[in-house]
Amino acid sequence: MVVTQENVAVNGSSRFTPRDIADALRERIRAGELRAGDRLPTQAELADEFGVERGAVRQALRALQDDGLLTNVSKGSPPRIAEPPAPDRGEPQPTMVGLAPRLTAAFAAPHVRIDAACLTAESLIPALGEPLRLIHGGQLKPARIDVRILLPSRDISLAFPVPVEARGADDEDPVHQRWLAMRNAQGQVLSYNLRALRSHGVDVDITFRALPFTPPVKLYLLNGQEALMAYYMVTRREEATDNGTLDMYDVLGTESLLFSFDKAAGQRDAAFVEESQKWFDALWETITTDLTLS
Repeated sequence: MVVTQENVAVNGSSRFTPRDIADALRERIRAGELRAGDRLPTQAELADEFGVERGAVRQALRALQDDGLLTNVSKGSPPRIAEPPAPDRGEPQPTMVGLAPRLTAAFAAPHVRIDAACLTAESLIPALGEPLRLIHGGQLKPARIDVRILLPSRDISLAFPVPVEARGADDEDPVHQRWLAMRNAQGQVLSYNLRALRSHGVDVDITFRALPFTPPVKLYLLNGQEALMAYYMVTRREEATDNGTLDMYDVLGTESLLFSFDKAAGQRDAAFVEESQKWFDALWETITTDLTLS
């Protein structure tokens, strides 16, 4: 909301209510004009800006404090913009729900480092939508993004997805060919979306390597500080295709529950993050091979 002369009544009294003032300040916080830790102007300065009595300003500030947006409202000095609340990691959520906010938080770092081991990039593509939108819109401005992805090799016999009825070679198996097409297409989309950030001056590097086995879990490592893990739950399902119905044992990765481990949460979580990073690095540097998505 912009303060203009039109907002002031003829008798000199303001038309701004405490709610109007709170909404205007809330919009400045949302837009990034006021950031966590910043001090607000004094009550006198805000009263002058909006043309109101200090009592109206105090009511607006209390409303923002009740919303968790301000701290130190009643301590004499101007209040500060509150730090955003830490995400609740207590209850695991489906990967499609839980991954996006964690990636958005990770992309607030100047140097973003994402490592992932998974069956395909099915969950990563939609989860990256919000941080990519914020970068394109100028709200997030990382200087560098490094992404490393481990995906199963096309040359192995997967543990899943597999046809219920055993088949011959993988190159004759429509279930394997379906997975391979998904792996390649999703990896290419992910790579394109990230590299498009170079137009905003972001230094982006994304690399894929091939695993010689089917990962039983999906693992995401964010900036070396957080590990997110979900089990692949195998189920039997059918899928209609142009060439008939595929009866297969498959996983629904976006619905698997995602468990979060944060280094800052304590010794147990810190050990899990560190060991997960060591596990990923060891695979990356030893038994995996170069992967071309084609």
